[in-house]
Formats: sequence, C-alpha cells, structure tokens
Amino acid sequence: MTKFSDNVSRRSFITLSSGLAAALGLVACGGPAAQDSGADDAAADSSTDATTADADGASSFAADGTLRVGMEAAYAPYNWQETAESDTTIPIENVSGAFADGYDVQIAKQVAEGLGLEPVAVKLEWDGLIEALGNGQIDVIIAGMTATPEREESIDFTDPYYVGTYGLMVQKGSEYEGATSIQDFKGAAVLGQKDTLLDSVIDEIEGVNHLNPVPTVPDQISNLLAGSCDAITFDTGNIDSMTEAHPELVGIIFEEGKGFSEEVPVNIGLSKGQDDVVEKMNQILAGIDEAQRQEIWAAAVERQPE
Repeated sequence: MTKFSDNVSRRSFITLSSGLAAALGLVACGGPAAQDSGADDAAADSSTDATTADADGASSFAADGTLRVGMEAAYAPYNWQETAESDTTIPIENVSGAFADGYDVQIAKQVAEGLGLEPVAVKLEWDGLIEALGNGQIDVIIAGMTATPEREESIDFTDPYYVGTYGLMVQKGSEYEGATSIQDFKGAAVLGQKDTLLDSVIDEIEGVNHLNPVPTVPDQISNLLAGSCDAITFDTGNIDSMTEAHPELVGIIFEEGKGFSEEVPVNIGLSKGQDDVVEKMNQILAGIDEAQRQEIWAAAVERQPE
C-alpha cells in the first residue's frame, strides 16, 4: 500500500532514502511525534480553515470538521485495525468498535491537526478507494498509495510522505535465495499485487514468468508459502515485519543498479479542484522532518500486529 504499494506498496526506515529529504525538503505504515517548529509554523500559516470557501471550490472539503481517511486498515505497518482505542489510533467510522493504527494513521493525525479537523478512518477495499473519493464517501486517501500518471488523471496528490524501494522475497532454501540482481530471476515465476507497482515492476526482469497478480500482499505471501510462485515483489521497508511474521521467507534487497528502477513514493490522494487544500497539506508534510518520520515509522513497525 504504496503500495506502491501503491498500495502502495506499506519496515525499519531503511527505505527512507536521501531522496525523501530531497523530494520533501523535509516530506506509504509509537505515538505520533510532536511536530517541530516548522510544522507549527506550517499549521499557523494554514490560518484559513480548510472548509472556507475559495475560488477553487474547496468549501465542501471536510465541511463538518471531520477528515474521513480512506484506507484498507489491513496493510501493516502502514495501516491496520485494532479493537482498543489508544493514543496512536483513530476510530474506524464504518466498523463498529474498531480503530485504525499505523504509519499512515500518524500522518493522517498530523495533517488533520494542521487543518483543524478530527480524523476518522473509513475501511475500504484497495480497489474501491478512488471511487470512494469520487463519490464523497471519504475526503482523502492515506493508504500507502503512490501518485502515478494514470491515477493523476482521476485525482490529485500531495508531495510524498514516504519514499521507498522494491525487492523480491523468496522461501529459504530457494535456488534464488543468493540472487544479487533482479535479472537472476529470469524464468522465475514472480507474483505481484493487482493494480499496483508491485505488479508492474515485474516486467523489468528479462524473461520472467509474470504471473497474474493477486488482490493483496497477504495473498502474495500465501502463494509464496504454498509454492505457487518462486518470488513475490515487496516494499523493502516491510522486510523486518514480513520476515519476522514469516521466518521461512527471505527478503532480497538489491544494490543500486541491480534492482528495480522504480522508487516507492507514497502520497495523499484528494479529489481534483482542491489546490488550496493540497497546498496546506504540503505545508504540514514539509514540517515533519526525516528524523520524525523515522521515529514514527520505527514505532509503527514495533506496534504492528504479529
């Protein structure tokens, strides 16, 4: 999830490369770190309430004071579902008695605070998020989603709040365990996640057996464990959580020039025509520096469910 996982595709912060600080100036899952003075200044600059009418027609954005955040709540450490409230959770509006936690949730909380709004999660299937944004069921997508040219035809995006890379995961003892380049997987059966870069990047491998993608990352893992494929693509930021949960798996992170060319920027998605809101969100994101992001990420990885 970005899932870009697009789905982005949600993890020690090894994936937060120097490109993050450069791209964000700055800007996919413990308790939210306190904003630094830059974030406070950004929030102060957003003195005009997010629901104030303007020339861009953004007066309807979160008009009731609630920021409805679309996510799967099933893509740890980006986002997941909890049964108990805590200082790191927000309520899931459409699931009674449930709460959402994760890296995405901490970003959502800081963005909502900067806009003077109250965040709630709306739990949805990955492939229904953009439609939900279009029909007004949610105000934003914060779910490990990456801004792609195709998606940008339908919705707008903020600057990234996460940047990572992709790798390949195999079973221990696999003939591919010692691979040093993605091209070592020529002829291998590789499985990705539907409608994400986790699927499309597979074609960078020459002569690969590109399998039909599955709906979710857990589906990828299940197929790999069952021996239905030789390898799956994964967001390298997830390597710790995935291998801790499945010690029989090995994640391969390739050296620069030997891995996938795609990076994994993760962005907030909004309906088109709300440029003022996008600008305000970018100001808030710019106030969350790299050290804070690392802290938030590491804490989310530590808290995520087994």
